[in-house]
Amino acid sequence: MAEEKKDDEIIYEKKWYIIHTYSGYEKKVATDLEKRIESLNLTDRVFRILVPEEEVLEEKRGKMVKVSRKLFPSYVLIEMLSVKEENEMGLGYRVDSDAWYVIRNTNGVTGFVGVGSDPIPLSDDEAKELLTKVGIDISGDTVEKEARYNIDFKVGEKVVIKKDSFLDQEGEISAIDEVNGKVTVMLEVFGRRTPVELEYTEIAKLDY
Repeated sequence: MAEEKKDDEIIYEKKWYIIHTYSGYEKKVATDLEKRIESLNLTDRVFRILVPEEEVLEEKRGKMVKVSRKLFPSYVLIEMLSVKEENEMGLGYRVDSDAWYVIRNTNGVTGFVGVGSDPIPLSDDEAKELLTKVGIDISGDTVEKEARYNIDFKVGEKVVIKKDSFLDQEGEISAIDEVNGKVTVMLEVFGRRTPVELEYTEIAKLDY
């Protein structure tokens, strides 16, 4: 749950917001914001700034190496102090105006995700799900995550098999296991459609 405190009946909570940036500016925006928030003494209103990334395994020169992959290109997560209040849409949250101005006017930022100029926070469940994906507990603790394989295929895609026993046979992907680097492909085996599990490196996209 979001941290909550009361001050003369005003209820403050830490909530996560999403800002949209120019493509490729995510890390620069995060770094610039951290510096501006500290220099302008806004650390009591803006707490954590994250570029959602995860570690994946990619094959490079015949070896599997860990690389960082952006989960949501052009987006940055920001944890901010918010005032819980009633509005015309029901229960809502309002961010500090000074913090909003600094963030909104940082080079590379195109705006908050929300309605018009009003930022809308993630729910606690949404925030927990996103933070878990990047290996961080909602309380701030780092969670050990196993790197996944960066598999550039999708379920339903037509592929051709490169493995000797099914060489050049075409099939359709029915499942993808990014943790173990496996794909399940539906193939014709003895006249029947049969699920066959393969390494993702043993298939290739069909080049029509």
